[in-house]
Amino acid sequence: MTNRRATCRPGHSWPVACRRALLCVGIAAALTSWADASLAAAANGADASASPAAASGADANASSGYADFDRNLLSGAGQNTTDLSRFEHGNPVLPGSYNTDIYLNDTWVGRGDVRFAMTAPKTSAVPCVDSKLLDVLGLHPTKLSDATVAQLKDPNACVTIGNVIPGATMAFDMTELRLNVVVPQAYMNQMPRGYVSPEYWDAGVPAAILNYDFNSYRSDSNGQSQTTSYLGLNSGLNIGPWHLREDATVNWQSATANSPARMEWQNIQAYVQRDLPSMRALLTIGDSYTDGAVFDSYGIRGVQLGTDDRMLPQSLQGYAPLIRGVANTNAKVTVRQNGVQIYQTTVAPGPFQISDLYPTGYGGTLDVTVTEADGHVTTFSVPYASVAQLLRPGITRFDIAVGELRDATINNKPAVVQGTLQHGFSNLLTGYAGIVGSTGYAAALIGAAIDTRYGALAVDLTQANAHIPGYSTQSGQSMRITYSKIIPSTQTTFSVAAYRYSTGGFLSLTQAAQARQYAREGINAFDYVPPSNVPTIDGVPEQSVLTPAQQAALNGTAFTTNPILSATGVERQRNNFTLSLSQRLGQSGGSIYANVTASDYWNTTGNSTQFQVGYNNHFHRLNFGISATRSVTPLGRYDNEYFVNFSLPLGSSPHAPTFMLNVTHDQLTGSQDQAILNGTLGSDNQFDYSATGTHSGDGGGNSGSVNVGYRSPYAVFNASYGDGSGYSQASAGVTGVIVAHPGGVTFGQPTGDTIGIVYVPGAAGAQVQSAPGARIDHFGYAVVPYLTPYNLNTVQIDPKGLPLDVQLDATSAQVAPYEGAVVMLKFKTENGRAIIVHATLENGEPLPFGAEVFNEKGTSLGVVGQGGQILVRGVNQSGRLSVRWDDNGAAQSCSFDYQLAPRAKGKKAKAYNEIQATCTRVDAVAQVTRSGT
Repeated sequence: MTNRRATCRPGHSWPVACRRALLCVGIAAALTSWADASLAAAANGADASASPAAASGADANASSGYADFDRNLLSGAGQNTTDLSRFEHGNPVLPGSYNTDIYLNDTWVGRGDVRFAMTAPKTSAVPCVDSKLLDVLGLHPTKLSDATVAQLKDPNACVTIGNVIPGATMAFDMTELRLNVVVPQAYMNQMPRGYVSPEYWDAGVPAAILNYDFNSYRSDSNGQSQTTSYLGLNSGLNIGPWHLREDATVNWQSATANSPARMEWQNIQAYVQRDLPSMRALLTIGDSYTDGAVFDSYGIRGVQLGTDDRMLPQSLQGYAPLIRGVANTNAKVTVRQNGVQIYQTTVAPGPFQISDLYPTGYGGTLDVTVTEADGHVTTFSVPYASVAQLLRPGITRFDIAVGELRDATINNKPAVVQGTLQHGFSNLLTGYAGIVGSTGYAAALIGAAIDTRYGALAVDLTQANAHIPGYSTQSGQSMRITYSKIIPSTQTTFSVAAYRYSTGGFLSLTQAAQARQYAREGINAFDYVPPSNVPTIDGVPEQSVLTPAQQAALNGTAFTTNPILSATGVERQRNNFTLSLSQRLGQSGGSIYANVTASDYWNTTGNSTQFQVGYNNHFHRLNFGISATRSVTPLGRYDNEYFVNFSLPLGSSPHAPTFMLNVTHDQLTGSQDQAILNGTLGSDNQFDYSATGTHSGDGGGNSGSVNVGYRSPYAVFNASYGDGSGYSQASAGVTGVIVAHPGGVTFGQPTGDTIGIVYVPGAAGAQVQSAPGARIDHFGYAVVPYLTPYNLNTVQIDPKGLPLDVQLDATSAQVAPYEGAVVMLKFKTENGRAIIVHATLENGEPLPFGAEVFNEKGTSLGVVGQGGQILVRGVNQSGRLSVRWDDNGAAQSCSFDYQLAPRAKGKKAKAYNEIQATCTRVDAVAQVTRSGT
């Protein structure tokens, strides 16, 4: 095909292309003239039809999305249509009070009732501002006129946001029940991103929780069979702000030729906890762990009061520097890290500061650009690197613990008291200190963390004194240095590099307690004796291949979950070095990584060095990697392992399986080749499977296994089977949660400590989008397994699959729960029959297009479509519907009765009922009555 360009020149016949071009030019000129005239009229205030709400910027629904209906496009050239002006501004909002989620500059600030009023005839109702709404928004404008102040206090007046704050607008999304408020940055009270006021935190409802994890494992080896089963229980009880929690396990072991059947119940920990928002802290009574931010973490049974950073907005958690600058105009401030934009805001003229950057890894210099309104641009950089000890400027953390040391290896639990304090003084400096005391032990720590362009560095020094019976006073110091840095130019990341040196007399709290116990037992506390005389299986320590329960069974000892291997004496560390490093090798060269730990000790010879190094890359869809690992066995021997892996998706569909090939060589167990095929099935990926084939060198033979799992809305199930040379195994397990709440008992998938209960009456089978696999049960409830405490969580219901006779008023809800709370999220539904009505007037003509349909209570159910068809929801089995419309300024109405066939109890509607109806005018009925007399 050849391309020909038509020319338009005088003296030539004008082709079709020329006529079309001339027509386009004419239309463009007409539109331009019309637009110029409209703009001029608006500028001169000539558009008297504009509503006050739109003029003030209050009603975004009315001021945008204008549509002028061309009735000629409707059936019958639009001759049978009513007044459509109320639809010219989108889906109209009727006057009344709406309980809505309130967003300020796209950030949720609360939920409350907002009044809507109609400010002009035939327009959509607009939201009215009052003092309560301004308090929710955190806006307290000054210099308001006396008239505006009086209107704010008048319950019958409707003040628009534009009359209170110039340039502010509101827009209401009826489908989401969401009120969007947009306010210029200059009028904002600077609140951190993600901030939720404690007054909106939800303490939840009284509830009982039971998380369970059951697994049963059966093995047959060389003619001997054994079944071991495990049940893990995490139970809780919420009463008001107090939350009781207990962790326990139950272990069963079947009888063998050498030992009887055994069962053991073990309480792991129990505690009661409550939030103290005024202190930004958690109070815990019972078993807990110290936070490890200053001293090493250990278990304690007693009382602990400590800061919970989760009570801060996510934009203030972790460390990120405070950015300060000056703007000359209303300026745009942009923050980039490693070339990626991570933040943008608008600031008013004058000094500004940005304190709510989200933490981004361990650092990377921040590049700040200030773009003024006149186009002038200034840039500056803020160094950023982070270690765990760094805090944002002005943030303080503390932890106080009093009780007894909780350590399974120590019989006599000594009393212990600890206090720590951290404070961020500036971008550069964070200071921290702490003291800890116990029976015959005391230690004090002081340190500082700094953030520089050369990286983040933390240095602290601990002085400790311990009195061990039969020994002289043990006194010593321990110095710790931690470093972190990202080098963008070489794409190198030192995520953690730490060094610690301890003198010969230094003991930690747990080391001192262990030394005192050895001394009481007559064992040399500081003569470290490693494990010896360890039984082996084919030259491999049995601890490496058997569970603690199996070890106990073979040795005829009491059934216990503790390993049978143990050492005596305290191993006193001298030097300890850890490093975590990653390095990218260009755009397509892959990446290498290294993790190294090296230690030596005062009272043992040699050192302990463990590491893992590896390389990862991909070629098209093939991912591959190689790694080498050195570890230390319980006997102190080094074990070197080399690992090569390949991974390839077998297709591009969502459920395409993945094939993996692993090749391993272990210094102790030999070589092993393993092929794995795994994948998922189901609309929600609720089914998963894997099949593994293994070939072991050194006479290990071949083996195979299969694993399957199913994540139901009410529990998670899994099973496996394996067969190899001289052995076979099978297992089955189930995990889930049972929650008792004011609405009943609900089963769900395993949960965290903070959960939600969704209540959607009549919506059995609907999916909870924010909880994969969770669905509404036939009682209308579902468990949302994981919620983030103190922060805003959005829970959404997917209406797909709902019965036709159930309609959701809103599909999402938001909540900020307390830690450990069980919050109730109720979704309002409208239950009733859904029908399609083919309605006509008495003369056979269809009802006017756009006429509004009401039920007996005067509630609007919808509008008439083309051809007189009406879709209405929420009607009863029988009743009367009314239709109203405007005919050249005269109000018209008619009504009709309907009767539907009864539906079997519990049966869901899968199709619409269709009925024929004649809508009778009220005036027509009156005429018939008069003629009859």
